[in-house]
Amino acid sequence: MLIIGLSGTRLEAHEHAQLTARGVSGVILFSRNFESREQVAALTESIREIAGEDFLICVDQEGGRVQRFREGFTRLPPLRALGKLYDRHAHEAVDRAEEHAWIMASELRAVGVDFSFAPVADIDRGSKAIGDRAFHADPVITAELVQAYVRGMHLGGMAAVLKHFPGHGSVAEDTHLSVAVDPRSKDDILATDLLPFVAGIEARAEAVMAAHVKYTAIDDQPAGYSHVWIDDILRGELGFRGCVFGDDISMAAAGSVGGVAARVNANLDAGCDLVLACFPDVVDEAIAAVAHRPLSPSDRIAPLRGAIGSTWAGLIANPQRDRFIARVTVLES
Repeated sequence: MLIIGLSGTRLEAHEHAQLTARGVSGVILFSRNFESREQVAALTESIREIAGEDFLICVDQEGGRVQRFREGFTRLPPLRALGKLYDRHAHEAVDRAEEHAWIMASELRAVGVDFSFAPVADIDRGSKAIGDRAFHADPVITAELVQAYVRGMHLGGMAAVLKHFPGHGSVAEDTHLSVAVDPRSKDDILATDLLPFVAGIEARAEAVMAAHVKYTAIDDQPAGYSHVWIDDILRGELGFRGCVFGDDISMAAAGSVGGVAARVNANLDAGCDLVLACFPDVVDEAIAAVAHRPLSPSDRIAPLRGAIGSTWAGLIANPQRDRFIARVTVLES
């Protein structure tokens, strides 16, 4: 039910109990949890020693400004660079999207991380929160690149998470800092922002993350708190059968329903399978909130575990990796 944040680069004594608490399915790592490739590999190993092999370990490793692990990892360009390439050479952009995803996925798997919250399936239409994290302003082009990215992640042994459903790219406000409202009609959203998500689902993405945006023509609750968006549209109309994430409960836009417990329960009641509690100061309250709730369906969560990955030495010895890195890292940002 919960994906929780940790405080530092090594496990604290009190975090051992949090990892094994009822309802905790995994951890999300941030820059505060990273100092080197060797250290983060040791951290993931210590997490699994306590929580078990089925416990999820994840991170945001999109590239560009959202790349939590940097030193010792390939510096990946933002996804917008792939969209710019598409405008000049569409087929090359599709190939580079697969390679970008493979590099990201294979490097994370080599240090014991199961998945990154990727790809961003939002369109690039003026959002302060999204910006160059999105592939392109055109939803059709974005959809093609999303599918390529999902394929690349799968080739790298990693599940894909489409975010931020049903689309944050056309909403100017940053949900980390303020309430965000999108007043457009359902037909408008279906014809634009939702196209890349439909494409990603067709490419067999394992998970979707719901936005904290309120789409007021459809429901008065943010998408992650909305039965309409999760049950009726995502699972009903779009036929998605995978895992649904609620975005971080610590974000400003998540506060419309009350405190930590109310936010956790609103996500789960709406149909989310996993909820992010990213900041350590909310973890204990989030754990208490799920103590007596039914556990999320394991058949939706299990596919998020990464496939057996290469060691780092194995990656270095792979000439394909060198070719991919050379082609991807020269892309303009």
